[in-house]
Amino acid sequence: MATVLSVSGSPSATSRTARLLRHLDERLIAQGHEVTVLDVRTLPADALLGADLRHPAIVEAIALFDRADGVVIGTPVYKAAYSGLLKSLLDLLPQYALAGKTVLPLATGGSTAHVLAIDYALRPVLSSMGASHIVPGWFTLDKDITGGDDGTPALAPSAAEPLAQVSDLFSAALGGRTNLLAATG
Repeated sequence: MATVLSVSGSPSATSRTARLLRHLDERLIAQGHEVTVLDVRTLPADALLGADLRHPAIVEAIALFDRADGVVIGTPVYKAAYSGLLKSLLDLLPQYALAGKTVLPLATGGSTAHVLAIDYALRPVLSSMGASHIVPGWFTLDKDITGGDDGTPALAPSAAEPLAQVSDLFSAALGGRTNLLAATG
């Protein structure tokens, strides 16, 4: 199927955003996609904030975007916008780094007051980076994301079903893109 890059823009090592993404990654893998994880917080801060485009970790991060058929972008919402950490990475990517890619934006936050951050803050940036298809995103309340006793991510049923729907829409869009690439390749 398709190659998916799963990007967490959370600065936290115990991130609910990352838990949400790992839950989604499992579903995408079960649907036959190859998933690569990129936690932006693991990139060297000096290279990321210093815009060192020659640093090996930044070169590899950019290459991951280039190789992906689809990209899942997950971010916590701070002050009604996506994280500054994610912005630092997006600023380093080539202008059309998402050209020809299907993108699924996800956000987490403490209040439904932040639900529009995907459409008003993140979606315009993803669009300007050339994404060919941005599927409807999903906002999940922090309280609906937990970890199981074994460390596996767990979602409240009220969050799990809508997330499954948007991930299936993303997967279907990837399938169409992969079939299109095969037909033209």
